[in-house]
Amino acid sequence: MTDIESRIDTSRPHTARIWNYWTGGKDNYPVDREAGDRIRALHPGIGDYAKADRLFLGRAVRHLAEQVGIRQFLDIGTGLPSADNTHEVAQRVAPDARVVYVDNDPLVLAHARALLVGTPEGRTDYLDADLRDVDAILAAAGKTLDLSQPVALMLLGVVIFVEDDEESYAIVRRLMDALAPGSHLVLSHTVTHPDMPDVDAAVAFWNEHGTPKLTQRTPAGVARYFDGLELLDPGVVSCSAWRPERPTPDVAMYAGVGRK
Repeated sequence: MTDIESRIDTSRPHTARIWNYWTGGKDNYPVDREAGDRIRALHPGIGDYAKADRLFLGRAVRHLAEQVGIRQFLDIGTGLPSADNTHEVAQRVAPDARVVYVDNDPLVLAHARALLVGTPEGRTDYLDADLRDVDAILAAAGKTLDLSQPVALMLLGVVIFVEDDEESYAIVRRLMDALAPGSHLVLSHTVTHPDMPDVDAAVAFWNEHGTPKLTQRTPAGVARYFDGLELLDPGVVSCSAWRPERPTPDVAMYAGVGRK
């Protein structure tokens, strides 16, 4: 058994694996499927959030690669590989795009090494690190990315795992401060919203039974991550409402893209 395999805990449900289950993946265990079904019973639309977040990722990366000319992506909190990962979307537009994935989940890392293979022209690398390890992430990412040039910082559904508000905002600021002008922040976050009370019940169930625990923030709290950045239209909205190809119902996962 490798060191990574020894770190995989199949006795408790895990966020990345449940997300994988909801999006139709096979990299999950019975404990994840059971928890996923119980959460979905509390909030029947929860599986749509995972799909909406993945579609938002594709639209945001495609816009940055096609319209803005971004050729470097730092994706922290990668999650389990699925269809249209960041490097696949970016390198479909620009084969020379470089992508660095960062995650500290052992199952994610085990699959990343096997599945996240980029184009010959570009680079795709992976780091075993926690979001809080800002200096280590930047130092290691700088071996693949040129941090003196614009980078798209991808933080999809990951700052929800930093409970303290000020710590979470400080982490994002430190990362963006280290990136060149013209860099972009792409961020999504589960929200608490008075129109969606069943979301709160689902989150409470998760925090009682699953790992790691997550923190909801208000839409205004999510918008705060973009302080000092130029928000791209339509601002911080439900991720299903960020430049959709067709109208889709709002979900309690808010997102935005901001330019430094």
